[in-house]
Amino acid sequence: QSKTIFRVYGVLRKSTVAMADALAKIPDVEIDPEGTFKYILVRVKAKDGDVHKDIVRGTKNAEYHNHIFEKVNPAMEALGMECKCLGGGKIEHNNQEKKIRVFGESTAFGKADHAVSVEKLKTFFSDYEITWSDDKK
Repeated sequence: QSKTIFRVYGVLRKSTVAMADALAKIPDVEIDPEGTFKYILVRVKAKDGDVHKDIVRGTKNAEYHNHIFEKVNPAMEALGMECKCLGGGKIEHNNQEKKIRVFGESTAFGKADHAVSVEKLKTFFSDYEITWSDDKK
C-alpha cells in the first residue's frame, strides 16, 4: 500500500511541477508600448491546483476593463488555467521618458492593488520610473 501512496504522490508532484512550469511560461506583464490605457490585475492558477501567479494586462484596444479579461481568460483556459480578475485601473506608459504611472479603478472589477501591479511592472521595466496613486485621473 505504501508504494501506491508514494506513486500517487509522485504523480501529483509531477503534475504540480508541470503546472508551475506552465505558469512560469506565462508573461507577468503584457501592456501596450505607449499611451494611457485600461489595465487589469489577474490571478492565474492551475485548475485543481494551488499554484498561482498574478499577471498585468493592459491595452488601448479595450474600451472597458472586461474586454481585456474576455481576451485573457480563454487564452489561459486553453493552457489549463483558470483566472480571476483582482481589479483594474489605468496605466500611463511613456516609453520616451521611461515612466509608467498606475492609477484609477475599474467600474466592473474594482480597484486593483496598484502596489502589486507596480511590483510586476518593475520586474519587466527595470530601468523605468514606476509610480502609482489612488487618484482617479
